[in-house]
Amino acid sequence: MTRALKVATSKPLLSVRLLLAGVVLNLMLGPASASTDRTHMSPAKQQFADIVIFGSNIVTVDPEFPDAQGVAVIGEQISTVGTREQVSGLVGENTRVIELGQRSLVPGFIDAHGHLSFASKLIDMVNLSSPPVGLVNTIDDMVMFLRSHIAKKNPSEKQWVIGYGYDDSLIKEGRHPTRDDLDRASDQIPIMLMHVSGHLAAVNSAALTARNVTSETPDPPGGVIRRKAGSQEPNGVMEETAASIFNGAQLSASDPEKQADGIRRAAHHQASYGLTTLQDGGSSSANIAMFRAAAENQPFLQDIVAFPVGNHLEQAVLDEIDFDKHYRGGFRVGGVKFVLDGSPQGRTAYLSEPYTAGPPGADKNYRAYPSYPAAEYDVRIAQLLQKGVPVLAHANGDAAIDVMIDGVAKALEGKPLPDHRTVIIHAQLTREDQLHRIKTLGLIPSYFSAHTFFWGDWHRQSFGEDRAGFISPVGRSAELGIPFTVHNDAPVVPPDVMRLLWATVNRETRSGFILGPDQRATPMQALHAVTLGAAYQYFEEDRKGSITPGKQADLVILGANPITSDPNSIKDIPVLETFSRGRSIYRADGP
Repeated sequence: MTRALKVATSKPLLSVRLLLAGVVLNLMLGPASASTDRTHMSPAKQQFADIVIFGSNIVTVDPEFPDAQGVAVIGEQISTVGTREQVSGLVGENTRVIELGQRSLVPGFIDAHGHLSFASKLIDMVNLSSPPVGLVNTIDDMVMFLRSHIAKKNPSEKQWVIGYGYDDSLIKEGRHPTRDDLDRASDQIPIMLMHVSGHLAAVNSAALTARNVTSETPDPPGGVIRRKAGSQEPNGVMEETAASIFNGAQLSASDPEKQADGIRRAAHHQASYGLTTLQDGGSSSANIAMFRAAAENQPFLQDIVAFPVGNHLEQAVLDEIDFDKHYRGGFRVGGVKFVLDGSPQGRTAYLSEPYTAGPPGADKNYRAYPSYPAAEYDVRIAQLLQKGVPVLAHANGDAAIDVMIDGVAKALEGKPLPDHRTVIIHAQLTREDQLHRIKTLGLIPSYFSAHTFFWGDWHRQSFGEDRAGFISPVGRSAELGIPFTVHNDAPVVPPDVMRLLWATVNRETRSGFILGPDQRATPMQALHAVTLGAAYQYFEEDRKGSITPGKQADLVILGANPITSDPNSIKDIPVLETFSRGRSIYRADGP
């Protein structure tokens, strides 16, 4: 075998450890050099390719192929990566040939954290988001949209009206809508609005009555029922577990066939943003059963990974969940998720030092609160790590991140460090000292770096300049050689990966302020975080995340090269076509 032609298999090109050292770190800190006169081919029996793509803007995210000019796909796999001349021999009569021109080819995007089943339920809800996602600027706007929806749908007094995406940090009043505000839309039909963070809710009087929440109702553990000033009467705003009194029942009630149809529509919507691996973070047992039945009935076009919430699952139920290493019909259960605190934009992220500006009525020492007792988390994380079950832990505030890290440290104390890849979801207010512990323990922070745009100005008020400037510290993580990913947490913000890359690279807020310029990523580091880095998070780097022979043919054609384009223009680069397992599942000019 010569160096000009090398055979690859679908197994890892190198060991996981070498891949981490040679790919993750090289792409985080800068692309490695490689010979440009060689190609890799997978051992396919088929003589000609199904798809061949040519161009000078092929970004493989594999340092082995920094200057690829052609890519061939046979069936569900990438067959060959090399020069135009080397790949041209695989063009047959029935091969689809794509000339990129000024367009670019990148690996399929992988959602490091999102809520697919939640996103699927928004189809029939009222969009109360502020620009650029929606049209709401005031509480009066919310009332108007709710009235319009009620007039159009004419629901009965037993049918709930649900809105999503409202954001108190962006509307003129700078506060949450109360029961009195929402009673202006209707005081007879139950109304529930989900905060953009997903961690709070606002309800009207009819909803409070329907759920029997009164002045006598105590705050649930890990949550707060906000009260009217000077009384115990609920004002309609619910924090954390108190919000679950309302949204838990409303979001879980669904016909399985209707829900499966909604999942497929939501997945297609995400394909329009280039996403080929999707996540349902926080699945219920019913959702998992629905996913499995739907996948058996008709395989999903993209890969979907579910993570049930472990906070309140009975141990017997947790033990019975079937954790899958392989997809069946495009679906698998990938591990367990814990929720340790709330959201920074909702000012419920659990901090070690007080907020600079907390929620209305909070005292000067307000630090928010945990959503799950550390003692219970410690027991469960130890059990899961011992069994080798992957874990995601939602932790936004640094105090919650301490709980997350401490639990892993206790579980691994005195033991050889396993390749566990436990993920800190959001990890937004991570401190410098925590980053060093994260590296030592082999944790993976998955940063909600879209926050720098959507709520960066709000965070400057909530946390002060120093803490806000270090939020989602991707720059420092890269310097320390910590594998990291980034995500949109859709539908908290839309699953717009190009905007996510732009936010990670530029860290520009809505007002145009650059929030922590030293924490900006390079375009390659940002792209790596949603491709090979995310594949590594899922233990799937051997078959996804880069344009490498033998890997799954998950590919995206973009309108321009995000690596060489002006960094300020990355958010405007369109997704033109998405391929999942070698099949085109979205075309911008298609139906």
